[in-house]
Amino acid sequence: MASSKEYLDFILGQLSELDEITYRAMMGEFIIYYRGKIVGGIYDDRLLVKPVKSAVACMPSTSYELPYEGAKEMLLVDEVDNREFLAGLFNAMYDELPTPKPKKAVK
Repeated sequence: MASSKEYLDFILGQLSELDEITYRAMMGEFIIYYRGKIVGGIYDDRLLVKPVKSAVACMPSTSYELPYEGAKEMLLVDEVDNREFLAGLFNAMYDELPTPKPKKAVK
């Protein structure tokens, strides 16, 4: 099942207090970026984030879920209605997220 544009718009609205939130559509789902780093995504109308230590600390009782078959488990964010929580979660995670690899020039 693909994620809806309405759910993406809802999540983007909830994250509107943060600067540099972007997304990219990929195979019916959406990858979420924060200040250029992949923080997670929207899969089957669920917000999932990378299971870095700070995210686990912010959500100790959350469940690990598969975004799609064959993928690594991610953390389900239950508190999508809480803008303050989401902003704090993304800010806490930022330093632990991997820096994107530079794009290779096409020859």
